[in-house]
Amino acid sequence: MLNKVVLIGRLTRDPEIRYTAANTPVASFTLAVNRNFKNKEGGYDADFINITAWRRLAELISNTLQKGSLIAVTGRIQTSSYEAKDGTRRYTTDVVADEIAFLEKKGTSSADRSSEPAMYEKQSDDFGIPVDGFSPIDDDDLPF
Repeated sequence: MLNKVVLIGRLTRDPEIRYTAANTPVASFTLAVNRNFKNKEGGYDADFINITAWRRLAELISNTLQKGSLIAVTGRIQTSSYEAKDGTRRYTTDVVADEIAFLEKKGTSSADRSSEPAMYEKQSDDFGIPVDGFSPIDDDDLPF
């Protein structure tokens, strides 16, 4: 089975970071993703996707992204349910981010950036073993 999603869009708000009881960082934000066809008014509708990131990736997101940031997210779809205060069962669908790519250089969007963009960052796996992300490569270091 395969559960993989790739999204490109802009953050609708600054990321929120919180910590679990075990002090594990969790970041959440909403990504606005334009549809690839025009509506009857000639504009593009957008879908608003809730994204969650854990551990090192959560801290990176919290420290570098803000409302309006253009990013690509690679991850998996996760569904869950909970019981609302009125006793009804509610269902949620989110994307759990594995990797992000910063698609704008510092200062190219309407919001100021706090650091230079990196290519990808990959979070730790579920076993707590760190997985190294990709490092940016300078064009002078390429073998061709």
